[in-house]
Amino acid sequence: MMFTKRLREPVMRREITCSVRIWRRPHVKVGGHYRLGDGFIEVTSLRRITLADITPELARRSGFVGVVDLLKVAKHGPGENVYLIEFAYHADTRRGRPIAR
Repeated sequence: MMFTKRLREPVMRREITCSVRIWRRPHVKVGGHYRLGDGFIEVTSLRRITLADITPELARRSGFVGVVDLLKVAKHGPGENVYLIEFAYHADTRRGRPIAR
């Protein structure tokens, strides 16, 4: 799971624990591990939502100033399905451990 540069540190400090993505289909799976820094993101929940479900509070929880700011970053390619991804960041300093599942 990729994050814009400005969101990486807050994610690793566990200040951000969710992300909104607009895709054709999910690109992550619940239980999946995705490398970030010296640790990894573990997806704990993935659900489809609507654009109307994206509130200013959800945008802030996702690390954005507001809904418009979030929507500028959330769309990846021609996708039209909106997904809310909840995750946990785990520090993992053991090098060489395979993470992606």
